[in-house]
Amino acid sequence: MATAPPVRIVLVDDHEMVIEGLRAMLTAFENRVTVVGHAVGADRVASVVADLDPDIVLCDVRMQGSSGLDVCRQLRERDPGRKVVMLSVYDDEQYLFQALRMGASGYLLKSISSEELVRQLEFVNSGETAIDPGMAARAVDTAARIQRDEFWPGARQGLTQRESEILALVVNGLSNRAIAAKLVIGDETVKTHLSSIYRKLGVSDRTTAVATALREGIYQ
Repeated sequence: MATAPPVRIVLVDDHEMVIEGLRAMLTAFENRVTVVGHAVGADRVASVVADLDPDIVLCDVRMQGSSGLDVCRQLRERDPGRKVVMLSVYDDEQYLFQALRMGASGYLLKSISSEELVRQLEFVNSGETAIDPGMAARAVDTAARIQRDEFWPGARQGLTQRESEILALVVNGLSNRAIAAKLVIGDETVKTHLSSIYRKLGVSDRTTAVATALREGIYQ
């Protein structure tokens, strides 16, 4: 029988060291997976993917100034058949749900072994969806709890529990500094969470986020 050609991969991350680490990790499996190109950050992803037309785009979930989830959405809008697999350090089911809503073909954790990563990429290339095994059972339970309204406010909008806490404090009029002090986290961490909240609610500022939260009944 003829051997199947290697799965052609484009790597996307905002740290070149991570990209080089993944490339080195996959070198031992060149007969099964080949890295045909990469993009450092989100800006060049569209042009790189258009030029190389890979089988799969392997993309980090969170990047400086952008989101891998937005990259996934944009690539899928240009080509609905484009396979994008998210690779993340975050084992948060809400990120998984967001990725699947954006059309991702998989959500894997960066702690994955090289052998398992290759196996999952081959799985996706065959038309299946790859989800980190450790997250799958939790995701099913989370989805069921959301459906029964047994979860935190904003879960239906994709907010994580921490993002829900922060949005509640914003609705109550607390400043970023006051939120950071109350939750014992850094100011920059608050800003990062707020950026994620705005993206998930489809807003661009604090005032509109509060209005949306109240209008949607996230908080009474």
